[in-house]
Amino acid sequence: MNKKEKKIQEENQQNNPNSQGQDPAMTTDNESTAAPEQPAKEEKPEEKAAPTAEEKIIALEKQLSESTDKYLRLFSEFDNFRKRTIRERLELSNTASAGVITALLPVLDDLERAGKMASGKKDDNHLEGIQLIYNKFKNILFQKGVEEIKTIGETFNTDFHEAITHIPAQDESQKGRIVDEVQKGYTLNSKVIRFARVVVAN
Repeated sequence: MNKKEKKIQEENQQNNPNSQGQDPAMTTDNESTAAPEQPAKEEKPEEKAAPTAEEKIIALEKQLSESTDKYLRLFSEFDNFRKRTIRERLELSNTASAGVITALLPVLDDLERAGKMASGKKDDNHLEGIQLIYNKFKNILFQKGVEEIKTIGETFNTDFHEAITHIPAQDESQKGRIVDEVQKGYTLNSKVIRFARVVVAN
């Protein structure tokens, strides 16, 4: 190798310092043939053991118990709702006509007064007609659940009676008892629709 060729080789090495005497084609082949890195193996989750027959039975019994409890609760709630609805409907039907009947009570009072006034006259046909109408009207109301409130001789009760006035009692047995009735009182299906107006002995 003469000096000229040696100089050219030195210049080539200076221009390509990575080669360091190695053949560039060889370096490329080594890099391309290098084995790729293998990915890390994924860890498989631990497989749970299959439940035994006894465990399955316990789970099914628990599920059955929960379903039965839920069914009984729903049935109880529905039964309470049904009973409450029937009771409210019955109360409504019993008291729905209270307004109409209360408005008719003064007519019943007038018929009763007319019968008392006609009883002092000689016209028996007139008295009989009034009594017939009064009794018919009264029976119709009683068929609808109307009842008279007992007064004279009964112990005064603010749930049914309204005291108009008080008078001195003639003896101890009359104290707190009703001695006279000013206006009749009535109940509709055991509910007061008009209080009895009375006189009480003290």
